[in-house]
Amino acid sequence: MSETERLTVGAVLTLLLFLVPAFAFHTSPRFAGSFVGFVLGVAAASLMVSLLIYPLVKYSARLRSWISRLLSMRALLAFHVYAGVFGAFLAILHTGHKYQSPLGITLVISMLVVVVTGFVGRYYLPQTAAELRDAQSQLATLRSAYDRTIGTLAERQVTEGGSISVSASALPGVSILALVNAISDLEYAIGSRAAVKRVFTLWIVAHVVAAIGMYLLLTLHIAGQIYYGLRWLP
Repeated sequence: MSETERLTVGAVLTLLLFLVPAFAFHTSPRFAGSFVGFVLGVAAASLMVSLLIYPLVKYSARLRSWISRLLSMRALLAFHVYAGVFGAFLAILHTGHKYQSPLGITLVISMLVVVVTGFVGRYYLPQTAAELRDAQSQLATLRSAYDRTIGTLAERQVTEGGSISVSASALPGVSILALVNAISDLEYAIGSRAAVKRVFTLWIVAHVVAAIGMYLLLTLHIAGQIYYGLRWLP
């Protein structure tokens, strides 16, 4: 995710989270069933259904080979992110801030969980993984330098006698003790980042589970609207 994309999605998500409790200041009980509310609802549902395009293409080799001629997976993922946050934004507007139906309330909650966990998984998980790879690369470099220095000093000890000094230079201006401390700090940082990565991975599981629940609730919501009729029709 680029910085521009992250800022845009973050801004819409923040606005969305502020819109949810707006029922304390404004409620329009009949807005969701009006023509404008209906249009917003259809647009929101369409965007939410379009979210399925990315996982279908990602896990289907046949679809991926066909779609890749038109769009890259990066572009599809960007569309997936934007469709999620803007679809949720339109869905909140569609409600008219009327949260009285248990089905509607559960649908809104599951939708917000999908959007928030998706944002975390899209931005913070890759960032943590990249930081973890960098730290592991630095650790490998320091360990290699430490091993080379210890080997050289061990050979010198055998040849000249004496003990290995912790102040002996491993790298220009760096002692073995400083190397050991740097390696220890990196190992601790890697352990911490690995733990954070495992937590964020659970967010992806929550994202998938919440998405399944959201689509089931969305299906029930649409079926209920069709069954009971559209109030704005004459």
